[in-house]
This record gives sequence, structure tokens and C-alpha cells, in this order.
Amino acid sequence: MKRAIDLFSGCGGMTLGLKQAGFSVVGAVDFEPNAVKTYKANHKGIHVWRRDIRRLPAVEVMRKLKIAPGELDLLAGCPPCQGFSRMKTLNGGRQVDDDRTNLVLDFARYIKKMRPKAILMENVPGLQNDWRFLELLQRLDGWGYNYKHAVHNAADYGVPQRRKRLILMAVRNGDIDFVSPEVARRTVRDAIAHLPVAGQSGDPLHDLPERRSDQVRQLIAAIPKDGGSRNELPPDKQLACHQTCTGFKDVYGRMAWDSVSPTITSGCFNPSKGRFLHPTHDRAITMREAALLQSFPEDYKFLPESNKTAVALMIGNALPPEFIRCQAIQLGDNI
Repeated sequence: MKRAIDLFSGCGGMTLGLKQAGFSVVGAVDFEPNAVKTYKANHKGIHVWRRDIRRLPAVEVMRKLKIAPGELDLLAGCPPCQGFSRMKTLNGGRQVDDDRTNLVLDFARYIKKMRPKAILMENVPGLQNDWRFLELLQRLDGWGYNYKHAVHNAADYGVPQRRKRLILMAVRNGDIDFVSPEVARRTVRDAIAHLPVAGQSGDPLHDLPERRSDQVRQLIAAIPKDGGSRNELPPDKQLACHQTCTGFKDVYGRMAWDSVSPTITSGCFNPSKGRFLHPTHDRAITMREAALLQSFPEDYKFLPESNKTAVALMIGNALPPEFIRCQAIQLGDNI
């Protein structure tokens, strides 16, 4: 079985997709405590370094895993992308100065030391125009890799969610190409319609309570079912801030049953952050519903289960496993 290492592993979305594609993930690195706990709860037998990768030499990882340069089949990872996101940069209107942007070059440092047979990196579309990404590509050229990169929508690869991501694939030998999109898309209905009533399911992630004011509860109940928007309400039914705000029109909107969901973010439990209301129930989506819309299996654990903010952060930052599985299968066939 081909061996892989997952850098910036988070709660394990990349690792799950790699395993589903037939890889044996032997090591992972991440710094965030809740993400590491969640990763370990779902992926037994994998050595995890809870370390700042900037202070973790690649040779230490190689020594522990008994991997010599050139032996590793796949080095995969998603360097934290907050510094490159459109929201962070106000659609390009703000200078990116987040220290995490430089982690792309730490990914390159591991490539140089390990010389893996293949590379898979995922990130936000905004990274592709950054000098760090261009520097990475230049180094891959110098190290003899063939590579391709493009922005793909996860909804085209079995994920019931609109989520555009940059994918970089590289191999030392041979040619590569991206897998063809699937013809039919999975919908919100496909992903979550089968779940029992929230609050009474016995699943902690599906039963976490909401705390809303009476005014907000009334607003949510008034929004038309199955894809409805607050913009369809008369002015006297809208919050005062919504009557004067011209941007972010999806806030307090409902998802539509027979479409994909919007991008699941760390604010997905809060209807003021986007179109995160359930298609028919008068509430935001639950954390289990958010995880299913990210294509995690229904029994995937997120710890601590009682901390909605922490769980939403992990789910929103995660890589959709099904999206990774599709790309990894194509990559694995070319190693």
C-alpha cells in the first residue's frame, strides 16, 4: 500500500480522503489542540506531531517513520489559508500580512528533504497568484517534478457543497491530469434529509442547542422555506441592520433542498454569517449537518463535542474528504 504523510492535518479531512483512496497515512502534523484530539480519535495508529511545523525538522519526521529520501509515495497538505482568503483580503483590497502565508514555503522545505514520489496540496484560490506559490512551482521545476494546478469546485466531485479550491498535484516521474468532474451533483437533500429531529437524536453534534432572541427566532420563522431569503420579507419583518445593509445578501437565508449548500465556514452555526438556515426547520444547520455537507461520514467524531464554536472551526477549516478522495485516486494511479 502506498504511504502518505499529511502536513497541516487539522481534524483529518485530508487523511480520511487519502485513506478512502487507498493510501496508508503513516504520519501527520498539526499545531491546534482540538484538531489533534479529533484527528487521533478518528485515525488510530498514525503518529501525530502536535508541533509548529516551522520548528519541526523534516529529518525528525523521516527518522521516526523510517523513511529515506525518495521513498515516501505522497506528501500531502493544506498550509493554513486564512492569509489568502478573499474575506481576509477584502477581495484584494487589503494587504496580506498573516504570518501563516509563509507556511507554503515550509511545505516546500519538506518536499526538498523528503523528495516524495508525488505531492498533493490544496488551498484557497487566492494562493495561486501569490509569490510564495509561484516560488513553490519554480522549486518543483528545479527538483524535477511534473505538476499541474487548477481551481476546482468540490461540488463537481461528490461534495454537496459549493466550495472552490486550488489543487496542486505533482509527480517525479510520468504525467498527471485532473480527474473528470462527476455528471450528477449531490444535494443538501442527499446529505442531511435522512437525519432525525435535531435535539432528540442522541448524537451530541446534532443536538447542541441554539440560543436566539425572540426577535431573531421570529425572523427565521418568517423566511420562506427551501431556499428563501430575508430579502423576500417586507421591511417591517426585517432587522433594522438588514434594511440599510447592501452587502452579504445571503445572511439569514435558507439552504435549498435540491441544490448544493453554500461554502461551509467556521460561522456555519450562525445565520448572521451566511445562508446557513435549514431548508425547512426554523434553525441554523447543526454541526452534524455541517459535517455531512463537508462529506464527513455520520460517525466522525469532533472534540470537544459540547463546544460548538470549536467544532464549527474544525469543520469549516476541513478539507472535504470526498473531494480529496477523487483527486488522490487519480494521483495514486500515476505514482
